[in-house]
Amino acid sequence: MDKVFINHTNHPSAKWSVEQKNAAEKIGKIVDMPFPEVPPNIDTAAVHEMVLNQLQDILKLNPAAVLCQGEFNYTVAMAEELKKRGIPVMAATSERVVSEITESDGSTKRVSVFNFVRFREY
Repeated sequence: MDKVFINHTNHPSAKWSVEQKNAAEKIGKIVDMPFPEVPPNIDTAAVHEMVLNQLQDILKLNPAAVLCQGEFNYTVAMAEELKKRGIPVMAATSERVVSEITESDGSTKRVSVFNFVRFREY
């Protein structure tokens, strides 16, 4: 079975930089598994239930690693469950480059560009 790098975020790998794709592919074939919408009105037990349901789909792919970033309570619970099973859980790190542009009407526009640096294990 091929090694799999699961992208469990709201950022499809098709939109990643070449550098980020290359770093992920060193670990395994990239498989996108979209991060779920986590309703703000549910309790911790319901979040954990969402995690356990999604975990079954992740485990079926026998991942070499999982990039997991999104709603904090879900992310922490998912990272804990994956780590209990010996599966590395990653976060993408980036450098933020900010520039300010003064428009002709005097207003200021701030633009942030995030450049991928590396994956860091939780």
